[in-house]
Amino acid sequence: MSQTPFPLPQARGFLKTQRTDNWWLTPALVLAGLGAFVIYSTWAAFQGQNFFIGGKDQPGIQVLLSPFYSPVLWDPPGIESGHAWLGSLPQWWPAWLLFSPALLILPFPAGFRFTCYYYRGAYYKAFWGDPASCAVGEPAFRGTNYRGEQKFPLIFQNIHRYFLYVAILFIGLLAWDAWQALWHYNEDGSRSLGVSVGTIVLILNPTFLGAYTFGCHCLRHLVGGKHDCLSCSQARISRYRAVTWLNERHQLFAWISLFGVAFADIYVRLCASGVWTDWRIL
Repeated sequence: MSQTPFPLPQARGFLKTQRTDNWWLTPALVLAGLGAFVIYSTWAAFQGQNFFIGGKDQPGIQVLLSPFYSPVLWDPPGIESGHAWLGSLPQWWPAWLLFSPALLILPFPAGFRFTCYYYRGAYYKAFWGDPASCAVGEPAFRGTNYRGEQKFPLIFQNIHRYFLYVAILFIGLLAWDAWQALWHYNEDGSRSLGVSVGTIVLILNPTFLGAYTFGCHCLRHLVGGKHDCLSCSQARISRYRAVTWLNERHQLFAWISLFGVAFADIYVRLCASGVWTDWRIL
Protein backbone atom coordinates (compact mmCIF):
# COMPACT_ATOMS: atom_id res chain seq x y z
CA MET A 1 0.00 0.00 0.00
CA SER A 2 1.55 3.26 -1.09
CA GLN A 3 1.64 6.25 1.21
CA THR A 4 1.76 9.91 0.31
CA PRO A 5 3.65 12.14 2.74
CA PHE A 6 1.54 14.99 4.00
CA PRO A 7 3.73 17.56 5.79
CA LEU A 8 2.01 19.66 8.43
CA PRO A 9 2.58 23.43 8.30
CA GLN A 10 5.01 24.58 10.97
CA ALA A 11 5.71 28.07 12.23
CA ARG A 12 9.43 28.79 12.48
CA GLY A 13 11.15 31.37 14.63
CA PHE A 14 11.15 31.97 18.37
CA LEU A 15 7.58 32.03 19.82
CA LYS A 16 5.98 31.88 16.37
CA THR A 17 2.94 29.63 16.27
CA GLN A 18 -0.39 29.01 14.58
CA ARG A 19 -2.07 28.34 17.91
CA THR A 20 -4.95 30.63 18.78
CA ASP A 21 -5.29 29.72 22.48
CA ASN A 22 -3.56 31.45 25.39
CA TRP A 23 -0.65 28.98 25.36
CA TRP A 24 1.62 31.51 27.09
CA LEU A 25 -0.53 31.77 30.21
CA THR A 26 0.82 28.70 32.03
CA PRO A 27 4.52 29.51 31.42
CA ALA A 28 3.84 33.11 32.51
CA LEU A 29 2.22 31.98 35.77
CA VAL A 30 5.09 29.58 36.45
CA LEU A 31 7.57 32.38 35.77
CA ALA A 32 5.76 34.67 38.19
CA GLY A 33 5.37 32.00 40.89
CA LEU A 34 8.90 30.64 40.81
CA GLY A 35 10.38 34.10 40.33
CA ALA A 36 8.53 35.45 43.38
CA PHE A 37 9.68 32.52 45.50
CA VAL A 38 13.32 32.87 44.45
CA ILE A 39 13.31 36.61 45.15
CA TYR A 40 11.62 36.28 48.55
CA SER A 41 13.66 33.27 49.73
CA THR A 42 16.92 34.98 48.76
CA TRP A 43 15.92 38.13 50.65
CA ALA A 44 14.78 36.13 53.69
CA ALA A 45 17.97 34.05 53.75
CA PHE A 46 20.18 37.14 53.98
CA GLN A 47 18.24 38.70 56.87
CA GLY A 48 19.66 36.58 59.68
CA GLN A 49 17.04 37.86 62.12
CA ASN A 50 13.34 37.54 63.02
CA PHE A 51 13.46 33.82 62.28
CA PHE A 52 12.15 32.52 65.64
CA ILE A 53 9.81 33.31 68.51
CA GLY A 54 9.33 31.72 71.90
CA GLY A 55 11.95 30.64 74.41
CA LYS A 56 12.62 31.08 78.11
CA ASP A 57 12.60 34.86 77.76
CA GLN A 58 9.16 34.75 76.08
CA PRO A 59 6.92 32.71 78.42
CA GLY A 60 3.53 31.71 77.12
CA ILE A 61 4.55 31.93 73.45
CA GLN A 62 4.84 28.80 71.34
CA VAL A 63 8.38 28.02 70.18
CA LEU A 64 8.40 28.62 66.42
CA LEU A 65 11.39 28.42 64.07
CA SER A 66 11.31 29.44 60.41
CA PRO A 67 11.83 26.43 58.09
CA PHE A 68 14.29 28.54 56.06
CA TYR A 69 16.60 28.53 59.10
CA SER A 70 16.24 24.93 60.23
CA PRO A 71 18.52 23.62 61.56
CA VAL A 72 20.35 26.59 63.09
CA LEU A 73 24.00 25.57 63.23
CA TRP A 74 25.27 28.86 64.71
CA ASP A 75 23.47 31.91 66.01
CA PRO A 76 24.24 35.19 64.23
CA PRO A 77 26.24 37.73 66.27
CA GLY A 78 24.12 39.32 69.00
CA ILE A 79 21.31 36.73 68.75
CA GLU A 80 20.54 33.87 71.14
CA SER A 81 17.78 31.88 69.50
CA GLY A 82 17.96 28.82 71.73
CA HIS A 83 17.92 26.68 68.58
CA ALA A 84 21.62 26.74 67.63
CA TRP A 85 23.26 23.33 67.61
CA LEU A 86 26.80 24.69 67.97
CA GLY A 87 26.15 27.89 69.90
CA SER A 88 27.30 31.32 68.79
CA LEU A 89 29.14 32.04 65.58
CA PRO A 90 32.81 30.99 66.05
CA GLN A 91 35.52 33.64 66.12
CA TRP A 92 37.28 32.15 63.10
CA TRP A 93 34.38 33.24 60.86
CA PRO A 94 35.68 36.20 58.79
CA ALA A 95 34.22 39.49 60.03
CA TRP A 96 33.81 40.75 56.46
CA LEU A 97 31.78 37.70 55.40
CA LEU A 98 28.03 38.07 55.89
CA PHE A 99 26.56 35.29 58.02
CA SER A 100 23.00 34.04 58.16
CA PRO A 101 22.06 30.52 59.34
CA ALA A 102 19.80 30.14 56.32
CA LEU A 103 22.73 30.50 53.90
CA LEU A 104 24.15 27.23 55.28
CA ILE A 105 20.83 25.40 55.01
CA LEU A 106 18.82 26.53 51.99
CA PRO A 107 21.20 25.23 49.27
CA PHE A 108 20.29 21.63 50.15
CA PRO A 109 16.46 21.71 49.88
CA ALA A 110 16.83 24.18 47.00
CA GLY A 111 19.11 21.73 45.21
CA PHE A 112 16.51 18.99 45.55
CA ARG A 113 13.64 21.15 44.37
CA PHE A 114 15.33 22.79 41.39
CA THR A 115 16.69 19.49 40.06
CA CYS A 116 13.22 17.93 40.40
CA TYR A 117 11.88 16.42 37.18
CA TYR A 118 8.71 18.50 37.35
CA TYR A 119 10.48 21.77 38.10
CA ARG A 120 12.98 21.20 35.31
CA GLY A 121 10.22 21.19 32.72
CA ALA A 122 8.50 24.10 34.43
CA TYR A 123 11.41 26.53 34.57
CA TYR A 124 12.93 25.40 31.27
CA LYS A 125 9.73 26.64 29.64
CA ALA A 126 9.09 29.64 31.86
CA PHE A 127 12.60 31.10 32.19
CA TRP A 128 14.40 29.85 29.07
CA GLY A 129 11.49 29.38 26.68
CA ASP A 130 12.88 25.98 25.74
CA PRO A 131 10.54 24.55 24.73
CA ALA A 132 8.16 27.49 24.96
CA SER A 133 5.12 25.26 24.49
CA CYS A 134 3.77 22.61 22.15
CA ALA A 135 3.84 23.76 18.49
CA VAL A 136 5.50 27.06 19.44
CA GLY A 137 8.81 28.11 17.91
CA GLU A 138 11.87 27.54 20.07
CA PRO A 139 14.89 29.78 20.62
CA ALA A 140 17.80 29.74 18.21
CA PHE A 141 20.27 28.14 20.63
CA ARG A 142 18.41 24.83 20.35
CA GLY A 143 20.25 23.66 17.26
CA THR A 144 20.93 20.32 15.66
CA ASN A 145 23.68 19.56 18.20
CA TYR A 146 21.38 20.07 21.18
CA ARG A 147 21.91 17.24 23.67
CA GLY A 148 19.82 18.45 26.58
CA GLU A 149 20.93 17.06 29.94
CA GLN A 150 23.62 14.81 28.48
CA LYS A 151 26.36 17.44 28.60
CA PHE A 152 27.60 20.31 30.77
CA PRO A 153 26.04 22.12 32.55
CA LEU A 154 22.63 20.40 32.57
CA ILE A 155 24.16 16.99 33.17
CA PHE A 156 24.41 18.05 36.82
CA GLN A 157 20.61 17.77 37.00
CA ASN A 158 21.20 14.04 37.48
CA ILE A 159 22.41 14.76 41.01
CA HIS A 160 18.72 14.97 41.95
CA ARG A 161 18.69 11.38 43.15
CA TYR A 162 21.33 12.20 45.78
CA PHE A 163 19.55 15.36 46.91
CA LEU A 164 16.58 13.08 47.62
CA TYR A 165 18.30 11.56 50.67
CA VAL A 166 19.12 15.01 52.05
CA ALA A 167 15.53 16.16 51.44
CA ILE A 168 14.18 13.21 53.44
CA LEU A 169 16.53 14.17 56.29
CA PHE A 170 15.15 17.72 56.23
CA ILE A 171 11.59 16.38 56.49
CA GLY A 172 12.64 14.80 59.78
CA LEU A 173 14.23 18.03 60.99
CA LEU A 174 11.14 20.07 60.15
CA ALA A 175 8.93 17.46 61.83
CA TRP A 176 11.03 17.94 64.96
CA ASP A 177 10.49 21.70 64.71
CA ALA A 178 6.75 21.04 64.45
CA TRP A 179 6.96 18.97 67.65
CA GLN A 180 8.80 21.81 69.39
CA ALA A 181 6.05 24.19 68.24
CA LEU A 182 3.65 22.28 70.48
CA TRP A 183 5.45 23.62 73.55
CA HIS A 184 5.86 26.95 75.29
CA TYR A 185 7.82 28.06 78.32
CA ASN A 186 6.22 29.08 81.60
CA GLU A 187 7.37 31.81 83.97
CA ASP A 188 9.28 29.29 86.11
CA GLY A 189 11.21 27.93 83.10
CA SER A 190 9.17 24.72 82.76
CA ARG A 191 7.46 23.79 79.52
CA SER A 192 3.79 23.09 78.78
CA LEU A 193 1.91 21.78 75.78
CA GLY A 194 -0.11 24.21 73.71
CA VAL A 195 -1.41 24.84 70.22
CA SER A 196 -1.37 28.10 68.32
CA VAL A 197 -1.91 29.12 64.72
CA GLY A 198 1.87 28.98 64.30
CA THR A 199 1.86 25.42 65.61
CA ILE A 200 -0.57 24.39 62.88
CA VAL A 201 1.47 26.23 60.24
CA LEU A 202 4.65 24.40 61.24
CA ILE A 203 2.85 21.05 61.33
CA LEU A 204 1.36 21.52 57.87
CA ASN A 205 4.72 22.57 56.44
CA PRO A 206 6.54 19.18 56.73
CA THR A 207 3.26 17.45 55.85
CA PHE A 208 3.10 19.21 52.49
CA LEU A 209 6.84 18.92 51.96
CA GLY A 210 6.64 15.22 52.75
CA ALA A 211 3.82 14.72 50.23
CA TYR A 212 6.02 16.40 47.62
CA THR A 213 9.26 14.64 48.58
CA PHE A 214 7.81 11.15 48.94
CA GLY A 215 6.18 11.47 45.52
CA CYS A 216 9.59 11.93 43.90
CA HIS A 217 10.18 9.99 40.68
CA CYS A 218 13.52 8.76 42.03
CA LEU A 219 11.90 7.39 45.20
CA ARG A 220 9.25 5.64 43.10
CA HIS A 221 12.03 3.88 41.21
CA LEU A 222 13.90 3.14 44.43
CA VAL A 223 10.99 1.44 46.22
CA GLY A 224 9.84 -0.71 43.33
CA GLY A 225 10.37 0.67 39.86
CA LYS A 226 13.73 -1.03 39.43
CA HIS A 227 12.25 -4.52 39.94
CA ASP A 228 10.87 -6.74 37.18
CA CYS A 229 8.26 -8.33 39.44
CA LEU A 230 6.36 -5.97 41.72
CA SER A 231 3.76 -8.56 42.73
CA CYS A 232 6.47 -10.88 44.06
CA SER A 233 6.53 -8.85 47.27
CA GLN A 234 3.38 -7.48 48.90
CA ALA A 235 5.39 -4.94 50.91
CA ARG A 236 7.16 -3.77 47.76
CA ILE A 237 4.00 -3.27 45.74
CA SER A 238 2.32 -1.48 48.66
CA ARG A 239 5.21 0.97 48.91
CA TYR A 240 5.21 1.43 45.15
CA ARG A 241 1.48 2.16 45.04
CA ALA A 242 1.77 4.67 47.89
CA VAL A 243 4.59 6.57 46.19
CA THR A 244 2.76 6.32 42.85
CA TRP A 245 -0.33 7.94 44.37
CA LEU A 246 1.79 10.87 45.51
CA ASN A 247 3.72 10.91 42.23
CA GLU A 248 0.50 11.30 40.25
CA ARG A 249 -0.10 14.51 42.25
CA HIS A 250 3.54 15.63 42.18
CA GLN A 251 2.80 18.94 40.48
CA LEU A 252 0.05 19.79 42.96
CA PHE A 253 2.18 19.06 46.02
CA ALA A 254 5.17 20.81 44.44
CA TRP A 255 3.29 24.11 44.37
CA ILE A 256 1.48 23.65 47.69
CA SER A 257 4.75 22.85 49.48
CA LEU A 258 6.62 25.67 47.73
CA PHE A 259 4.24 28.38 48.90
CA GLY A 260 3.61 26.55 52.17
CA VAL A 261 7.25 26.78 53.24
CA ALA A 262 7.39 30.43 52.15
CA PHE A 263 4.24 31.22 54.16
CA ALA A 264 5.69 29.45 57.22
CA ASP A 265 8.74 31.73 57.06
CA ILE A 266 6.55 34.81 56.51
CA TYR A 267 4.33 33.86 59.46
CA VAL A 268 7.23 33.39 61.88
CA ARG A 269 8.97 36.51 60.56
CA LEU A 270 5.92 38.75 61.03
CA CYS A 271 5.27 37.34 64.49
CA ALA A 272 8.91 37.87 65.50
CA SER A 273 8.88 41.44 64.19
CA GLY A 274 5.65 42.26 66.05
CA VAL A 275 3.44 42.69 62.99
CA TRP A 276 1.34 39.62 63.82
CA THR A 277 0.52 37.94 67.12
CA ASP A 278 0.60 34.14 67.24
CA TRP A 279 -2.94 33.45 68.42
CA ARG A 280 -3.17 30.67 71.03
CA ILE A 281 -5.88 28.06 70.37
CA LEU A 282 -5.24 25.65 73.26
